[in-house]
Amino acid sequence: MATSKNIGKWNVGRMPGLAGRTAVVTGANSGIGLAAADALANAGAHVVFAVRDTRRGQTAAATVRGSTEVRRLDLADLASVREFAQQWGDRPLDLLINNAGVMMLPEQRTKDGFEMQFGTNHLGHFALTNLLLPYVTDRVVTVSSGAHRWAAGGLNFDDLNMTSGYTPVRAYGRSKLANLLFTLELQRRLAESGSRVRALAAHPGYAATNLQSHAANPLSRVAMLIANRIVAQDDRAGALPTLYAAVTDLPGASYVGPDGLGEMRGTPTLVGRSAAASDPAAARQLWAASEELTGVGYPLGAGTNTV
Repeated sequence: MATSKNIGKWNVGRMPGLAGRTAVVTGANSGIGLAAADALANAGAHVVFAVRDTRRGQTAAATVRGSTEVRRLDLADLASVREFAQQWGDRPLDLLINNAGVMMLPEQRTKDGFEMQFGTNHLGHFALTNLLLPYVTDRVVTVSSGAHRWAAGGLNFDDLNMTSGYTPVRAYGRSKLANLLFTLELQRRLAESGSRVRALAAHPGYAATNLQSHAANPLSRVAMLIANRIVAQDDRAGALPTLYAAVTDLPGASYVGPDGLGEMRGTPTLVGRSAAASDPAAARQLWAASEELTGVGYPLGAGTNTV
Protein backbone atom coordinates (compact mmCIF):
# COMPACT_ATOMS: atom_id res chain seq x y z
CA MET A 1 0.00 0.00 0.00
CA ALA A 2 1.07 3.57 -0.62
CA THR A 3 1.63 5.82 2.38
CA SER A 4 0.02 9.17 3.11
CA LYS A 5 3.36 10.98 3.46
CA ASN A 6 4.72 13.30 0.78
CA ILE A 7 1.72 12.80 -1.46
CA GLY A 8 2.31 15.80 -3.71
CA LYS A 9 -0.21 15.86 -6.54
CA TRP A 10 -1.50 12.34 -6.02
CA ASN A 11 -2.98 10.60 -9.06
CA VAL A 12 -3.59 7.10 -10.39
CA GLY A 13 0.01 6.93 -11.57
CA ARG A 14 1.01 6.74 -7.90
CA MET A 15 -1.20 3.77 -7.10
CA PRO A 16 0.58 0.61 -5.92
CA GLY A 17 0.31 -2.64 -7.84
CA LEU A 18 -2.84 -4.54 -6.93
CA ALA A 19 -2.19 -7.90 -8.61
CA GLY A 20 -3.92 -10.73 -6.80
CA ARG A 21 -6.42 -8.44 -5.08
CA THR A 22 -10.19 -8.35 -5.58
CA ALA A 23 -12.39 -5.25 -5.41
CA VAL A 24 -16.17 -4.85 -5.57
CA VAL A 25 -17.34 -1.45 -6.82
CA THR A 26 -21.06 -0.70 -6.60
CA GLY A 27 -22.43 1.48 -9.38
CA ALA A 28 -19.38 0.82 -11.54
CA ASN A 29 -21.20 1.18 -14.85
CA SER A 30 -20.72 4.97 -15.07
CA GLY A 31 -19.31 8.11 -13.47
CA ILE A 32 -16.76 7.94 -10.68
CA GLY A 33 -17.60 4.28 -10.12
CA LEU A 34 -16.45 3.36 -13.61
CA ALA A 35 -13.39 5.61 -13.30
CA ALA A 36 -12.46 3.95 -9.99
CA ALA A 37 -13.04 0.46 -11.39
CA ASP A 38 -10.88 1.27 -14.42
CA ALA A 39 -8.00 2.54 -12.26
CA LEU A 40 -8.16 -0.48 -9.93
CA ALA A 41 -8.20 -2.93 -12.85
CA ASN A 42 -5.32 -1.13 -14.55
CA ALA A 43 -3.35 -1.48 -11.30
CA GLY A 44 -3.86 -5.25 -11.48
CA ALA A 45 -6.92 -5.87 -9.30
CA HIS A 46 -9.77 -8.14 -10.30
CA VAL A 47 -12.76 -5.77 -10.25
CA VAL A 48 -16.35 -6.85 -9.78
CA PHE A 49 -18.87 -4.44 -11.29
CA ALA A 50 -21.86 -4.62 -8.89
CA VAL A 51 -24.59 -2.97 -10.95
CA ARG A 52 -28.37 -2.91 -11.27
CA ASP A 53 -28.34 -3.18 -15.08
CA THR A 54 -25.95 -5.95 -16.10
CA ARG A 55 -26.17 -5.08 -19.79
CA ARG A 56 -24.91 -1.58 -19.09
CA GLY A 57 -22.37 -3.11 -16.73
CA GLN A 58 -21.03 -5.40 -19.44
CA THR A 59 -20.74 -2.46 -21.82
CA ALA A 60 -18.82 -0.47 -19.21
CA ALA A 61 -16.58 -3.39 -18.24
CA ALA A 62 -15.66 -3.87 -21.90
CA THR A 63 -14.02 -0.42 -21.86
CA VAL A 64 -11.68 -1.44 -19.02
CA ARG A 65 -8.32 -3.08 -19.54
CA GLY A 66 -7.78 -5.76 -16.94
CA SER A 67 -9.66 -8.48 -15.09
CA THR A 68 -13.36 -7.75 -14.52
CA GLU A 69 -16.67 -9.46 -13.96
CA VAL A 70 -20.22 -8.11 -13.78
CA ARG A 71 -22.77 -9.08 -11.13
CA ARG A 72 -26.28 -7.81 -10.59
CA LEU A 73 -26.96 -5.72 -7.49
CA ASP A 74 -30.00 -3.51 -6.88
CA LEU A 75 -29.37 -1.59 -3.67
CA ALA A 76 -33.01 -0.50 -3.61
CA ASP A 77 -34.06 -4.13 -3.14
CA LEU A 78 -32.79 -5.99 -0.07
CA ALA A 79 -33.60 -9.33 -1.71
CA SER A 80 -31.12 -8.43 -4.47
CA VAL A 81 -28.52 -7.42 -1.88
CA ARG A 82 -28.92 -10.76 -0.10
CA GLU A 83 -28.73 -12.65 -3.40
CA PHE A 84 -25.50 -10.87 -4.31
CA ALA A 85 -23.95 -11.80 -0.97
CA GLN A 86 -25.13 -15.41 -1.18
CA GLN A 87 -23.67 -15.80 -4.66
CA TRP A 88 -20.40 -14.32 -3.45
CA GLY A 89 -19.80 -17.44 -1.37
CA ASP A 90 -16.69 -17.37 0.80
CA ARG A 91 -14.27 -15.69 -1.62
CA PRO A 92 -11.83 -13.26 0.01
CA LEU A 93 -12.62 -9.62 -0.81
CA ASP A 94 -9.86 -7.07 -0.40
CA LEU A 95 -11.75 -3.86 -1.19
CA LEU A 96 -15.45 -3.09 -0.97
CA ILE A 97 -16.20 0.30 -2.48
CA ASN A 98 -19.72 1.52 -1.70
CA ASN A 99 -20.01 4.00 -4.53
CA ALA A 100 -23.49 3.72 -6.06
CA GLY A 101 -26.09 6.31 -5.22
CA VAL A 102 -29.08 8.36 -6.29
CA MET A 103 -29.38 12.11 -5.92
CA MET A 104 -32.24 14.56 -5.24
CA LEU A 105 -35.01 12.40 -6.65
CA PRO A 106 -38.74 13.11 -6.50
CA GLU A 107 -40.22 11.34 -3.50
CA GLN A 108 -40.37 7.59 -4.06
CA ARG A 109 -39.81 4.32 -2.23
CA THR A 110 -37.55 1.29 -2.55
CA LYS A 111 -39.03 -2.18 -2.99
CA ASP A 112 -38.88 -2.56 0.78
CA GLY A 113 -40.73 0.71 1.39
CA PHE A 114 -37.79 2.92 2.39
CA GLU A 115 -37.36 6.51 1.19
CA MET A 116 -35.37 5.98 -2.00
CA GLN A 117 -32.27 8.06 -1.25
CA PHE A 118 -31.87 6.83 2.34
CA GLY A 119 -32.75 3.28 1.26
CA THR A 120 -30.32 3.15 -1.67
CA ASN A 121 -27.44 5.31 -0.51
CA HIS A 122 -27.35 4.07 3.08
CA LEU A 123 -29.49 1.03 3.89
CA GLY A 124 -28.56 -0.95 0.77
CA HIS A 125 -24.86 -0.42 1.40
CA PHE A 126 -25.31 -1.08 5.13
CA ALA A 127 -26.81 -4.49 4.40
CA LEU A 128 -24.29 -5.31 1.66
CA THR A 129 -21.31 -4.41 3.83
CA ASN A 130 -22.42 -6.48 6.80
CA LEU A 131 -23.26 -9.48 4.62
CA LEU A 132 -19.84 -9.39 2.92
CA LEU A 133 -17.80 -8.29 5.93
CA PRO A 134 -16.66 -11.78 7.04
CA TYR A 135 -14.78 -12.02 3.72
CA VAL A 136 -13.29 -8.51 3.61
CA THR A 137 -9.52 -8.54 4.16
CA ASP A 138 -8.49 -4.89 3.85
CA ARG A 139 -11.03 -2.06 3.84
CA VAL A 140 -14.47 -0.69 3.11
CA VAL A 141 -14.67 2.70 1.39
CA THR A 142 -18.04 4.45 1.32
CA VAL A 143 -18.64 7.44 -0.94
CA SER A 144 -20.34 10.31 0.86
CA SER A 145 -20.64 13.96 -0.19
CA GLY A 146 -20.06 17.48 0.98
CA ALA A 147 -23.86 17.58 0.87
CA HIS A 148 -23.85 15.81 4.24
CA ARG A 149 -23.55 19.34 5.64
CA TRP A 150 -27.05 20.09 4.32
CA ALA A 151 -28.28 17.91 7.20
CA ALA A 152 -26.64 20.09 9.86
CA GLY A 153 -29.48 19.34 12.27
CA GLY A 154 -28.66 15.64 12.10
CA LEU A 155 -30.98 12.73 11.38
CA ASN A 156 -34.58 12.60 12.50
CA PHE A 157 -34.65 9.18 14.13
CA ASP A 158 -38.41 9.43 14.54
CA ASP A 159 -38.83 9.62 10.77
CA LEU A 160 -35.75 8.27 8.97
CA ASN A 161 -37.85 7.53 5.90
CA MET A 162 -39.14 11.11 5.69
CA THR A 163 -42.82 10.22 5.59
CA SER A 164 -43.52 13.89 6.26
CA GLY A 165 -41.73 17.03 5.15
CA TYR A 166 -39.93 15.39 2.23
CA THR A 167 -37.67 17.51 0.06
CA PRO A 168 -35.17 16.04 -2.41
CA VAL A 169 -32.32 18.17 -1.10
CA ARG A 170 -32.91 17.36 2.57
CA ALA A 171 -33.29 13.65 1.82
CA TYR A 172 -30.05 13.55 -0.15
CA GLY A 173 -28.13 15.40 2.55
CA ARG A 174 -29.40 13.03 5.23
CA SER A 175 -28.46 9.98 3.19
CA LYS A 176 -24.91 11.29 2.80
CA LEU A 177 -24.75 12.10 6.52
CA ALA A 178 -25.82 8.50 7.13
CA ASN A 179 -22.87 7.30 5.02
CA LEU A 180 -20.43 9.08 7.32
CA LEU A 181 -22.10 7.93 10.54
CA PHE A 182 -22.12 4.38 9.18
CA THR A 183 -18.38 4.59 8.49
CA LEU A 184 -17.72 5.95 11.99
CA GLU A 185 -19.62 3.16 13.76
CA LEU A 186 -18.30 0.44 11.44
CA GLN A 187 -14.74 1.48 12.24
CA ARG A 188 -15.51 1.48 15.97
CA ARG A 189 -16.86 -2.06 15.76
CA LEU A 190 -13.93 -3.28 13.68
CA ALA A 191 -11.40 -1.79 16.10
CA GLU A 192 -13.26 -3.16 19.11
CA SER A 193 -13.17 -6.66 17.62
CA GLY A 194 -9.42 -6.41 16.92
CA SER A 195 -9.90 -6.54 13.15
CA ARG A 196 -7.25 -5.19 10.78
CA VAL A 197 -9.97 -4.14 8.33
CA ARG A 198 -10.55 -0.41 8.08
CA ALA A 199 -13.64 1.63 7.22
CA LEU A 200 -13.07 4.92 5.40
CA ALA A 201 -15.16 7.47 3.53
CA ALA A 202 -14.51 9.74 0.58
CA HIS A 203 -16.28 12.39 -1.44
CA PRO A 204 -15.55 13.43 -5.03
CA GLY A 205 -16.01 17.18 -4.68
CA TYR A 206 -18.05 18.54 -7.57
CA ALA A 207 -17.72 15.91 -10.26
CA ALA A 208 -19.65 16.02 -13.52
CA THR A 209 -21.64 12.77 -13.55
CA ASN A 210 -25.08 11.64 -14.64
CA LEU A 211 -26.35 11.86 -11.04
CA GLN A 212 -27.25 15.51 -11.46
CA SER A 213 -29.51 14.79 -14.42
CA HIS A 214 -31.93 13.01 -12.06
CA ALA A 215 -32.67 16.02 -9.84
CA ALA A 216 -36.38 16.42 -9.11
CA ASN A 217 -36.61 20.13 -9.96
CA PRO A 218 -36.05 20.98 -13.68
CA LEU A 219 -34.45 24.31 -12.72
CA SER A 220 -32.07 22.46 -10.38
CA ARG A 221 -31.12 20.10 -13.20
CA VAL A 222 -30.35 23.00 -15.53
CA ALA A 223 -28.33 24.83 -12.86
CA MET A 224 -26.29 21.74 -12.06
CA LEU A 225 -25.64 20.93 -15.71
CA ILE A 226 -24.36 24.49 -16.22
CA ALA A 227 -22.17 24.13 -13.13
CA ASN A 228 -20.89 20.84 -14.53
CA ARG A 229 -19.49 22.73 -17.50
CA ILE A 230 -18.01 25.63 -15.53
CA VAL A 231 -16.96 24.34 -12.10
CA ALA A 232 -16.90 20.55 -12.00
CA GLN A 233 -13.99 18.24 -12.49
CA ASP A 234 -14.37 15.13 -14.63
CA ASP A 235 -15.16 11.58 -13.52
CA ARG A 236 -11.53 10.52 -13.30
CA ALA A 237 -10.59 13.43 -11.07
CA GLY A 238 -13.74 12.84 -9.03
CA ALA A 239 -12.70 9.23 -8.45
CA LEU A 240 -9.30 10.14 -6.98
CA PRO A 241 -10.50 10.59 -3.36
CA THR A 242 -12.14 7.14 -3.49
CA LEU A 243 -8.99 5.58 -4.90
CA TYR A 244 -6.76 7.39 -2.41
CA ALA A 245 -8.90 6.05 0.44
CA ALA A 246 -8.77 2.57 -1.10
CA VAL A 247 -5.00 2.20 -1.47
CA THR A 248 -3.30 4.65 0.91
CA ASP A 249 -2.26 3.85 4.48
CA LEU A 250 -4.77 5.99 6.39
CA PRO A 251 -6.32 5.65 9.85
CA GLY A 252 -9.73 4.02 10.10
CA ALA A 253 -12.72 6.40 9.80
CA SER A 254 -10.65 8.83 7.69
CA TYR A 255 -12.58 11.05 5.29
CA VAL A 256 -10.94 11.99 1.99
CA GLY A 257 -11.89 14.75 -0.42
CA PRO A 258 -10.34 17.30 -2.80
CA ASP A 259 -8.02 19.94 -1.36
CA GLY A 260 -9.26 22.86 -3.47
CA LEU A 261 -11.50 25.78 -2.57
CA GLY A 262 -14.66 24.50 -0.91
CA GLU A 263 -13.45 20.94 -1.53
CA MET A 264 -14.97 21.22 -5.00
CA ARG A 265 -11.93 19.97 -6.91
CA GLY A 266 -8.24 19.26 -6.46
CA THR A 267 -5.84 16.67 -5.10
CA PRO A 268 -7.18 14.11 -2.59
CA THR A 269 -6.44 14.82 1.05
CA LEU A 270 -7.94 14.26 4.49
CA VAL A 271 -10.89 16.62 5.01
CA GLY A 272 -13.19 17.56 7.85
CA ARG A 273 -16.83 16.74 8.40
CA SER A 274 -19.75 18.34 10.16
CA ALA A 275 -20.37 17.99 13.88
CA ALA A 276 -23.46 15.91 13.07
CA ALA A 277 -21.26 13.50 11.11
CA SER A 278 -18.83 13.18 14.03
CA ASP A 279 -21.38 12.18 16.68
CA PRO A 280 -20.64 8.65 17.98
CA ALA A 281 -23.96 8.43 19.80
CA ALA A 282 -25.86 9.22 16.60
CA ALA A 283 -23.69 6.70 14.73
CA ARG A 284 -24.63 3.96 17.20
CA GLN A 285 -28.30 4.94 17.06
CA LEU A 286 -28.29 4.87 13.27
CA TRP A 287 -26.61 1.46 13.30
CA ALA A 288 -29.29 0.02 15.62
CA ALA A 289 -32.07 1.50 13.48
CA SER A 290 -30.45 0.19 10.29
CA GLU A 291 -30.20 -3.32 11.72
CA GLU A 292 -33.89 -3.21 12.59
CA LEU A 293 -34.93 -1.86 9.19
CA THR A 294 -32.82 -4.25 7.09
CA GLY A 295 -32.77 -7.33 9.29
CA VAL A 296 -28.99 -7.45 8.80
CA GLY A 297 -26.55 -7.04 11.69
CA TYR A 298 -22.84 -6.89 12.34
CA PRO A 299 -21.60 -10.44 11.70
CA LEU A 300 -19.58 -12.64 14.00
CA GLY A 301 -16.01 -12.90 12.78
CA ALA A 302 -16.32 -9.68 10.81
CA GLY A 303 -13.14 -8.60 9.10
CA THR A 304 -11.09 -11.57 10.27
CA ASN A 305 -10.48 -13.12 6.84
CA THR A 306 -6.75 -12.90 6.14
CA VAL A 307 -6.52 -15.34 3.22
